[in-house]
Amino acid sequence: MTEEGRKVAVVTGASAGIGAAAARALAAAGYGVIVGARRVDRLEALAREIGGTAVRLDVTDPASVAAFCAAVPERLHLLVNNAGGAHGLDPVAQAKDEDWAWMFEANVLGLMRVTRALLPRLEAGRGHIVNVTSIAGREVYPGGAGYTAAKHAAVAVTRTLRLELNGKPVRVTDIAPGLVETDFSAVRFAGDAERATKVYQGLTPLTAEDIADCIVWAATRPPHVNVDEIVVKPVAQASATLVARGAGL
Repeated sequence: MTEEGRKVAVVTGASAGIGAAAARALAAAGYGVIVGARRVDRLEALAREIGGTAVRLDVTDPASVAAFCAAVPERLHLLVNNAGGAHGLDPVAQAKDEDWAWMFEANVLGLMRVTRALLPRLEAGRGHIVNVTSIAGREVYPGGAGYTAAKHAAVAVTRTLRLELNGKPVRVTDIAPGLVETDFSAVRFAGDAERATKVYQGLTPLTAEDIADCIVWAATRPPHVNVDEIVVKPVAQASATLVARGAGL
């Protein structure tokens, strides 16, 4: 517990979207929250709002990860690995090295770096690792090879952690969202707002708060309960590519 008697949660990629919503929800649930992201202005505003702690974090930079993790208390109760994202929607024939390299750095190596550094603190706190992956870690689609490959890898890391930590007091959960309306698509399409908006047209997508609800629910189960996986999609989305647009859902 913190000095205030609260459990401590770390949320990466917390400057917007699912990360920010998770930080708010966890603070409301009684956690002392340490938030990390690259956009420090947004991060500090969030920390002031929830009474948390903001520390700059770029999961693609080992030095940044080390500095961030050094600010985490010796006992950690929850780690939400949310940092990541997609760059581009090019087929393999036109794939850009820099897009693929960033996606693997952010979604896989970054997750590994933060988890590796904080595992001793999580064991000391009888903690819980929640990795926010994607249905892209279970499906593939044209143009998505770089992102789906990275998210498949993130799912593999999560499942492997579940095996490696068996017998230790650390729970592991994979939360895999479908279409969530955040700035994910704007980042993927390099700020093309019109193209990003079309991703969510004709249906009611999930919100960041929907995923935050899943995170808090999994984290607040009794200590002997491990929720291995939550796959959550809008009603209108049956798979990564099968979406009932215009059906009033």
